[in-house]
Amino acid sequence: MSLRTLNFGCRLNAYETEAMRALAAQAGHGPETLIVNTCAVTAEAEAQARQAIRRAARENPAARIVVTGCAAQIAPDVWAALPGVQRVIGNAQKLRPEAWDLSAPATPVSDIMQAEAAAPLPVTEFAGRARALVQVQQGCDHRCTFCVIPQGRGPSRSVPLGLVVEQVRALVAQGYREVVLTGVDIASYGPDLPGQPCLGQMVRRLLALLPELPRLRLSSLDPAGMDNDLWRLLAEEPRLMPHLHLSLQHGADLILKRMKRRHSRAEALALAHRARALRPEVALGADLIAGFPTETEAHFAEMLDLVSEAGLSFLHVFPFSARPNTPAARMPQLPVPLRRERAARLRQAGAEARRALFASRLGRVEQVLLEQGGRGHTEQFAPVRIAAGQAPAAGSLRPMRVLAADDQGLIAEAA
Repeated sequence: MSLRTLNFGCRLNAYETEAMRALAAQAGHGPETLIVNTCAVTAEAEAQARQAIRRAARENPAARIVVTGCAAQIAPDVWAALPGVQRVIGNAQKLRPEAWDLSAPATPVSDIMQAEAAAPLPVTEFAGRARALVQVQQGCDHRCTFCVIPQGRGPSRSVPLGLVVEQVRALVAQGYREVVLTGVDIASYGPDLPGQPCLGQMVRRLLALLPELPRLRLSSLDPAGMDNDLWRLLAEEPRLMPHLHLSLQHGADLILKRMKRRHSRAEALALAHRARALRPEVALGADLIAGFPTETEAHFAEMLDLVSEAGLSFLHVFPFSARPNTPAARMPQLPVPLRRERAARLRQAGAEARRALFASRLGRVEQVLLEQGGRGHTEQFAPVRIAAGQAPAAGSLRPMRVLAADDQGLIAEAA
């Protein structure tokens, strides 16, 4: 039996969890080890990780619990004090082989914040996943007033194209048909590299060097970071999936300013309209925060309207969660029940938009990446369930005709 992992948070965390799984196994860790990769984006994410650790320690007192990730990086003493935790590893150390050496002493908690981050490691297997993740960037140079992640990840750092190409080539050779480029702020790719390539230039060169890669998808994008090369690729490159997930956060200009975001409501709408003009079938998603400090009902209504005006089909909605040592935590706070109520209304608007997207695909033939359990995703990232009696191989790309749609996604059969 292999060692166990629990991952909380973003796709970058998911990528790093697989890298740590491989490093720990190579160092001799077995089923007694549990790696918990934490997230600091919300208080709820931290609470879920703490509950999981306490439950694991209670159910298996002999477990070797190792905690890492952004929450552990920001407050290592808090996590080291939890029951069963034998080691806390900082974000900078967790991709270093020596951090997993069972014979070596653990890094003192007081030193966790000091080390320089390790370069990403090649990962060629993602357990139970049909698509692979590749880290192209790390950290963030922006200081949004609500965000604690720069405290956990440090400044923006880009992965050189050669390393990205090498890993994607290895993944394609392993049979992966889709790769997702991930990072903390991938739209900030490149300024720290020779020649200062932008994200679009990197993606263009990656696709040119790897014609054998069928599908490339981008993780969350800062609207202010969309470059001209990326726009051209969206219009002209069918292997770049017609699916953009945008870090919008809100739809009212005053709140965007108080968040210290780099785009306006008008710019978000212009981006959505431009994307749809260049690639009519594109699906748009967004991260949105409900109940930000000082948000009025009118501000919230602007965000609700943005969902329909921009045609946002996939929403990640978060009720505002005050993070320690951030400017937003010192602003006048809305009552927690009101934040939750607005988040629920926003999720409902997202569900309606998602149903409309699903209904628009009825009768169409979609290229579906098949996953385990008779499921998959279209190019637009719409979830698909395969009709009863059909079981195409997981990991394959198949044309599927959409027969029906419901709240959970599309139902399709082989075309």
